[in-house]
Amino acid sequence: MPTVLLTAPYMFPSLNRFKPVFKKYGLELIVPDVQERMEEADLLKYAGQFDGAICGDDRYTARVLSACAPRLKVISKWGTGIDSIDNEAASRLGIKVARTPNAFTTPVADTVLGYMLAFARRQPWMDSEMKSGKWEKIPGKALSECTLGVIGVGAIGKAVTRRARAFGMKVLGNDIIEIDHVFVTETNIEMTNLEYLLSNSDFVSINCDLNPTSHHLINEKTLARMKAEAILINTARGPIVDENALIEALQAKRLAGAALDVFEFEPLPLESPLLKMDNVLLAPHNSNSSPAAWERVHWNTIRNLLDGLGIPPDGLHNEK
Repeated sequence: MPTVLLTAPYMFPSLNRFKPVFKKYGLELIVPDVQERMEEADLLKYAGQFDGAICGDDRYTARVLSACAPRLKVISKWGTGIDSIDNEAASRLGIKVARTPNAFTTPVADTVLGYMLAFARRQPWMDSEMKSGKWEKIPGKALSECTLGVIGVGAIGKAVTRRARAFGMKVLGNDIIEIDHVFVTETNIEMTNLEYLLSNSDFVSINCDLNPTSHHLINEKTLARMKAEAILINTARGPIVDENALIEALQAKRLAGAALDVFEFEPLPLESPLLKMDNVLLAPHNSNSSPAAWERVHWNTIRNLLDGLGIPPDGLHNEK
């Protein structure tokens, strides 16, 4: 009987509902206690014990993959980003890596717009002042008065752009690949270099993948290009931003604020200065929050697992 290591925290609340599905396809489960992710040492404890894996942001390093081979046939990622998996090592060892592309485009794009509205209209700050007994009219501005810079114009970057354009914003875009001219014409996004984007944007939204070209893309040097009154929004991956450089820029008031859903180290350490900054909005890596999207990913992740194990997923869609 094939064995599956299931470590995707988002599936845990629904696990009792899915256990009969795994049983139907002849799969045995190993379900460790996982809070956020499994680190390399955690995964090594299970090396050689499973044929397939359903994972979250677990650290499937080359060392882990080598220890799990040749038994491990497939890693089915719950979600989209696979930067925590050494794909080169997986390919070399014949381990298939699957994911759900564009799984959370809508909720993440909505999150970016929510952050921009919060900073532009100042609702969180007015709410705080009112509840502390103050009647103070904090100046705001309309989004149509602002320019948005979108770093990474993939599915989420495109969705953010369309939303921003609906609010009348000017949008600048930057990507390492050429963006479809039909989309450029449709939205009137101005594709430009990173330096120009950072220098001319009131809001900068990071929507690119984490890869060798984007690690610490936002650093001391690039932050210095941004307007002092600009807001940085990161709903992509924490290591795209050099967190220490961001903290220094915020403390020195070289940057007006930030909205962060992801961090270099998660959960965010309790000693982080970010937790004490009143010009920073924080969330616990939750911009994918959407029960409807989660449900689609649950089933697609199981389907990808079955495909990787060579098990026909007959009737899987009827299990919903």
